[in-house]
Amino acid sequence: MSEALQSLLDLLDLERIEEDIYRGHSRSAVVPRVFGGQVAAQALVAAGRTVPADRHAHSLHAYFLRPGDPGAPIVYNVDRLRDGRSFTTRRVVAVQHGKPIFGLSASFQTYEDGLDHQAPMPPAPDPATLPTGEERLRSYPHLPADTVERFLEARAAVDLRYVDDPPFGDYGTPREPHSQVWFRTNGKLTDDPLLHVVLATYVSDMTLLDSVLLAHGRGGWAVGDVVGASLDHAMWFHRPFRADEWLLYDQQSPSASGGRGLGQARIYTQDGRLAISVIQEGVVRVPREH
Repeated sequence: MSEALQSLLDLLDLERIEEDIYRGHSRSAVVPRVFGGQVAAQALVAAGRTVPADRHAHSLHAYFLRPGDPGAPIVYNVDRLRDGRSFTTRRVVAVQHGKPIFGLSASFQTYEDGLDHQAPMPPAPDPATLPTGEERLRSYPHLPADTVERFLEARAAVDLRYVDDPPFGDYGTPREPHSQVWFRTNGKLTDDPLLHVVLATYVSDMTLLDSVLLAHGRGGWAVGDVVGASLDHAMWFHRPFRADEWLLYDQQSPSASGGRGLGQARIYTQDGRLAISVIQEGVVRVPREH
């Protein structure tokens, strides 16, 4: 296991303060606020620790309420909304400086057989044939060195490989609002199903709004031609998967309007099983010229 992955796992291993109350800390991010994927993942950890082990996360719905302060602890308060015969529901509120910064509802279910079908996996190149994230980032001479280093540090726990140029790599001309990345953790994980769901949640916030930027030829936060932040985030976990094995993140944007952009995606295992569906809306604004 890489040192960066172990550091991320330590970050997600919340401190229990009291019954249903947990505390977490933050790490550096590309932007000067708490990374949304981190707070979502930590909130899911808090929820999962109050649920029986035979019930696995099948969905989460979350709102980002305020920017998180990376220099302050985050307290996660869990409400046990329901413990039914098949489903368990939890609500988590993340608090900093006495104010909520994030709210999450998560549902867990015992395993059961049922109807089964899925959308087919789209074509994508083998991840082994693609440049690593570091190779691709260092190939763009227009990116400031400190920006590249911030990206690499923030993503060091994950092997994330773009199928095509990301928005910050080739911008200025609108492209199809569709993006693909392969990802897996930089090291093996234990078999705990919640851990794999939590790691996928963490990564899911890294690139989902890229397709919004592609549609308008914008490079994004790395080059400063848009400003924005995640507003809400929803995920449905359909089938078992491992976050330490290759997953294809197939993303697109059906709409942008009113200063907001919508990203939707499907995450597939390398053998073609649809594992996760994701939807996120975010603020995407063009900076005003003075």
